Amino acid sequence: MKKIEKLIEHLSLIYYEYDGATNSFILDRNYSNEHIFEELIKITYILSKHNINFFVDEHKSLVLNSKNSLSLKIKRVIGSFIQNIKNKSLNIYVLNDKKVKWAKNLPIIKIESINTAFDISSYDALIFTSKSAVYSLNSHNQEWKSKPLYVIAPQTAKVASNLGGKIKFVSKEKHGDEFADELIPLLKNKKVLYIRGSKVVSNLVETLNENGVICDDVIVYQTVCVNFKKRIKLPKKSVIIFSSPSTIECFLKNATWDESYKAVSIGHTTKKYFPPYITPVVADTPSLDSCVKKAIELLSKK
Repeated sequence: MKKIEKLIEHLSLIYYEYDGATNSFILDRNYSNEHIFEELIKITYILSKHNINFFVDEHKSLVLNSKNSLSLKIKRVIGSFIQNIKNKSLNIYVLNDKKVKWAKNLPIIKIESINTAFDISSYDALIFTSKSAVYSLNSHNQEWKSKPLYVIAPQTAKVASNLGGKIKFVSKEKHGDEFADELIPLLKNKKVLYIRGSKVVSNLVETLNENGVICDDVIVYQTVCVNFKKRIKLPKKSVIIFSSPSTIECFLKNATWDESYKAVSIGHTTKKYFPPYITPVVADTPSLDSCVKKAIELLSKK
């Protein structure tokens, strides 16, 4: 696994994610544009160059070091069918309306766009740390697509790219404060604009300005809690996925934490905002798909 990850490190993939457990590159099939084909070419070139066998399966993912025989294909289909039946019955909750395989939706937050007037033309680059910031800005401004974009994670990069943005850099660390450290050498002596929500959970702006980057910020959305008429009561032993500090706040406003629940945090920054009586497990990568995988792991250990 480490060998493969080292080989593809410089590719900055966003649509394909390497999964060491299955030794394959999993394609995010929620997106469809020319950049997916570009990434496929890059991956297959690297694999061929290093004599690593692979084939493209029925889900358009790349399976490594294996031959696509009929028996293996049947085995994969049966295995996938059994896994799907098993995982569908699990009580895994995502606290927004994003559809994620094997998870149930419990939207306890909503995003409200803020149409703030500002001039993008004077900036050398834009910084995004959330998909909501991309969607909100795009709803009332199209000029952002002309600027190079520096984003914190593949999920945000996918949204920006799909809307026509020019991705210049995707963070390898994928967490707020570490992201700022990565940006310093890339944006030294440049003037940049951080597009964000009303609440921030890192010192990105301060860190950049203290290290030779001229960084302004602008608020383009706010996250507000959905207030339920009755207290939320989930089944015992449910696994709840928290994708931001706001989801923690809003869930606990509407529900009482049961000691049988398990929490999965999308990242280390969000983990800091849990109350002492909740000990979350952090997902391997900051995506809801990764969170669901971690939730399944937790439930399989019971």
